[in-house]
Amino acid sequence: MATPYTPTVTGTGVRATIQRFGGHLAGMIMPNIGAFIAWGLITALFIPTGWLPNKTLAELVGPIISTLLPVLIGYTGGRMVHAQRGAVVGAVATMGVVVGADVPMFLGAMIVGPLAALILKYVDRFTAERTRAGFEMLVDNFTAGIVGAVMAIAGVLAIGPVVEKITEVAGSGVEWLVNHSLLPIASVIIEPAKVLFLNNAINHGVLGPLGVAESVKHGKSILFMLESNPGPGLGLLIAYLLFGPRSLRPSTPAAMIIHFFGGIHEIYFPYVLMKPRLILAVIAGGASGVLTFLVTGAGLVATPSPGSIFAYMAVTPKGGWFGVIAGIVIATAVSFAVAAALLGFGRANGDQADGTAQAATPSDTGDTGNTATTSSDENRDTTGETAADNVPATKEA
Repeated sequence: MATPYTPTVTGTGVRATIQRFGGHLAGMIMPNIGAFIAWGLITALFIPTGWLPNKTLAELVGPIISTLLPVLIGYTGGRMVHAQRGAVVGAVATMGVVVGADVPMFLGAMIVGPLAALILKYVDRFTAERTRAGFEMLVDNFTAGIVGAVMAIAGVLAIGPVVEKITEVAGSGVEWLVNHSLLPIASVIIEPAKVLFLNNAINHGVLGPLGVAESVKHGKSILFMLESNPGPGLGLLIAYLLFGPRSLRPSTPAAMIIHFFGGIHEIYFPYVLMKPRLILAVIAGGASGVLTFLVTGAGLVATPSPGSIFAYMAVTPKGGWFGVIAGIVIATAVSFAVAAALLGFGRANGDQADGTAQAATPSDTGDTGNTATTSSDENRDTTGETAADNVPATKEA
């Protein structure tokens, strides 16, 4: 389905396939961005290291991240495939992966929600021609219930554990790079894994324990900064603010505040999922930041939780300010430069085409024949696509 977050993609090559895949992922995440912001605000304010620590209100953080957000993603993914019936079945199936794993199941929800809706869609096609008049509601309710229950069970027994295993494998890859002193290269695994919402597993499951052991020996550790550096995400969001699609630019200032000052990195992941090529920007930013930390001998005394600039400053050892700040600034600059280039400095998002399209609009009394030809030529942007190709579709493709 094409939505304002998933523009129509033409072609059959690898690039088009990746764009479609990223568009579907963004279509599941972006409609729920308000829920992510709500969770980010609650987390930044009320957890023990937050602005207004409150033990009672902090109890909201766990259920929202582990249950509510995955269910919303599964619900939206199911709705994209098979309307409201698919949404309900997708939400039910998502509960299976939530129960079947001990890590937040964003990736599992993106898989099982649309899959359950697709199965129900085929079941509905099969039963539609074989259901007697008057039994439609009965059959529809039971088929949805059966598919939802089966997929929830599959989520508990199969899909959830598999996704959790993928999480463990990603963490093991990072640990291998750490053990072989290839820290900048670790960004090649860390940044894509973060975008798939595996950041907590990598940070708290692998890097945190290793960093604690190193900090005990040396008084600080660079491992605390491999995943938590807010620079790459900030640079990406600044690029989106200046050069991203016009429909998304107004959402980036709030995202930057939540990300950089609140430390909630999940807020920028959907922006990468919408344009998967931008993963190169955060990889470059992350690697340059790690290299800067290495060169300057920077390190933190504990895990910055959440990964905000304030948390970074709070756990920076005495005399270590320069290296920490330099790594964040350089990571931001590199990520911004690469993301801006990948976004075509605004030209690849239809901004130029929108202006020429208005200038080339034929008048009511003019010669429509010649105007149509001129409009077609002038509306082509630097990628060779017409302005119409850049307008997000609102109907199912």
